[in-house]
This record gives sequence, structure tokens and C-alpha cells, in this order.
Amino acid sequence: MKINAQHIAAAALLCLSSALHAQDGGTAYNFLNVTSSSKVYGLGGVNISLVDDDINVADQNPALLGPETSNMMALSYMHYVGGSNFAALRYCHSAGERAAWSAAVHYFGYGSMKEALPDGTVTGTFSPKDLAVEGAYSHDFTDMLRGGISLRMLYSAYAEYTAFALSTDLGINYYDPDRDLSLSLVVANAGGQLKRFNETYDRLPFDVRLGWSQSFGSFPLRFSVTAWNLTKWHLPFVESGDGSSSATPQVRDTFISNLFRHLVFGVDLVTSPNYYLALGYNYKTRTDMSTYSRSFISGFSLAGGIKVKNFGVGVAFAQPHTGATTFMFNLSYNLNDLVN
Repeated sequence: MKINAQHIAAAALLCLSSALHAQDGGTAYNFLNVTSSSKVYGLGGVNISLVDDDINVADQNPALLGPETSNMMALSYMHYVGGSNFAALRYCHSAGERAAWSAAVHYFGYGSMKEALPDGTVTGTFSPKDLAVEGAYSHDFTDMLRGGISLRMLYSAYAEYTAFALSTDLGINYYDPDRDLSLSLVVANAGGQLKRFNETYDRLPFDVRLGWSQSFGSFPLRFSVTAWNLTKWHLPFVESGDGSSSATPQVRDTFISNLFRHLVFGVDLVTSPNYYLALGYNYKTRTDMSTYSRSFISGFSLAGGIKVKNFGVGVAFAQPHTGATTFMFNLSYNLNDLVN
């Protein structure tokens, strides 16, 4: 009898999801917290208040969709640890003058893993994968207030084991263009499994998030702060020390560490609509990777992009650990010229 393939995959994906800013507390489906936007990834991986022409920000907050991004298409690719590769495709269209909808497909592949019998005999390999099919809709309540909803169908296949789930995001955004002030609230990843892998019910990473983004006058930078994991205050982590045999791992659960593990900071250059640079810092990522071999730049991320006419390119880079260099690439195109 083979070892349950779900358990093999779960062990590997636990490390992956932690490095990808997964929510603590024993949830599955943590790939829902992985952005498909290279700009958001450069801003720390989580940002629900970025008012931008990047339609991929809709996976952070459906209220960031709008008629202004109508007829845009975006392709995203991310290379993570080992053989892990993620991809997404999104299209957006207006629904009248005050509403918009989008459709997207997200693929998460985790490479090849060994499958073995209880005695350790390797019987082959399998390639665990997750797939999310998403639809989103937004509507302008006023000139400054917009709401949105997204629904995702989630399919997981780990060897011969499969599961199916539904999740939804509810978001609201307030944007004052005169002050370039954006405030957002998102209820993320609400839902549950409809088909289990086995007898165990896996919970989705339900979360409540708040976001603020703003630039100030002629100053060329926009600042963002996102508060997430707000359904749970205590987010302890283990500090491993310098890795020597005499070092004793210590659990950190102070007020300051918990506070900053709930916050993601970002800053981006807003001098031109034709290019951008973005820098982010995610303290939770850095402390999740709290080992002696952690990279000096762990927790930091960087992104840049350019736009030429209707075509845009974006890239992002981060190294949460010395053995984990991540890279994200976005392509976007405005189809309006093709239909006009």
C-alpha cells in the first residue's frame, strides 16, 4: 500500500506556502495568497490598495477592477524553488460606464516528487498541481467608492488524489484622485471544500485585510502599507540563532514582532505612467526564513516595468532564503487598438 500522496505533497508544500507568505494556523490552499502581479510582488507580495493600470492587482482586491482597464489582457509567470512554476492569464472588460468584469486562470505546479511505499521503496514520481479559475466583478457606488467580488473554483491534483473547493473575495476601495489617496478593505479567501482528498477537511486561508496607498504632491514616490492576517493577532516564529551547535532556538511572540508580521510595506516610483520601480519589505517573510542561512535581503523584494504604447512588461525579484531565488515576469497588452 502506498503512502498517502497528499501527505507527501503537503509536507513539501508546507515549506513552499510559508515562504510565499502563507497564513499561519494550519490552512491549506495557501497558493491563494500568491499574487500574479509582478508589481505587487515587488511591493512585498501583498497590496490591496494599489490603484494602477495593472489588471493583475484584481487578485488582491476585486474592487481595483474598473472600466478604465477595459479590454486589457495580462500574462504572468513565476519561477519559485526547484521545479515550482506558476502562471496566470487574465482578461478585463467594462460592463457599462461604472462597472467591469474579469476572467482569469491560475496554474500552480510544484515540480516532480517521489512516491514511495511505507517501507521507503520508491515506486515512481508524481507532480502535484493546483488550478484556480476566477471570475470577478466591480461596480462604482460613487465617483470615489468602488466595490468588487470575485469567485474562484479550485481544483487540486496530488497523484491519484483530487479535491475541489470554492473561494470568494469581497473588497471595497476608496480613491481620492486629487490627493492620490487609496484606502481598501478586503475579506479574502472565504469558502470551503466541496470535495476532500480523504476524510480530512482542509480549511481555506480566510483573512481580513486593510490597505493604504498615497503619494504626496510632487514627491515622486507612492507609499503603501498593507495589514493582513488580521483574523489572528499572535503570529509566533522560531529564531534559530547563528546555526552553531550551542545556539538554542527561541520562540518570538512579542508585541512588536506580532505587529510587524501583520504589516507589509511598499514604495513605488510614480514620475511617469510609462515606467515604474517598486521596493517592498515583508517582515513575516524574513522571520519565516529565520535561519542562519537566511539571505541578507530576505524580506525585501524589487520590481520594475516599462510600457510602450499598449504593451507593458514587468519583472520582480526576491530572495527569501539563500537557496530560494524567486523571479516573476508579466506581459500586458491593451486590445483596444485591435477592436477600434
